[in-house]
Amino acid sequence: MQQDILLKQKIGLRLTRVGLMSKVFAIQTFTKGKCEITPEQFSVLFALKENDGMYLRQLATITYKDRPNMTRIVTILENNGFLTSALESDGRQVKKLYITDKGKKICNKMLPTIMKVWSYITTGIDEEEIDNFLLILDKIEENLKKEVVLQN
Repeated sequence: MQQDILLKQKIGLRLTRVGLMSKVFAIQTFTKGKCEITPEQFSVLFALKENDGMYLRQLATITYKDRPNMTRIVTILENNGFLTSALESDGRQVKKLYITDKGKKICNKMLPTIMKVWSYITTGIDEEEIDNFLLILDKIEENLKKEVVLQN
């Protein structure tokens, strides 16, 4: 793709803007619904529901959150009884995180809200377009993974 086309299309700026707008929309939807957790907290609980018993670093990598933000989210979720932690000692003490039954229940309760957000965001876009878009995003992500190291 020629340089002037890339600059005119502003792909990076558009990805950032759409990502931010979708995040704000999710937060607004959760707030209007008087949800007990935030979209960020949901993403952490959902990741643990899918792969229970993860270390903070693993969870941060999967959810693309930095360590201080992840620590804050985990502390809130743990204080509210949505997850628990256990110290493992293999020469150093490391916390392993587990979703509780209460965490699973709130995660399941929030799925319709998440689906409502996703449904609204993808209004007017057919399944094939979504598949193509996700394929393109995967390719962009793979390109970036070759050069970018995220510190968690």
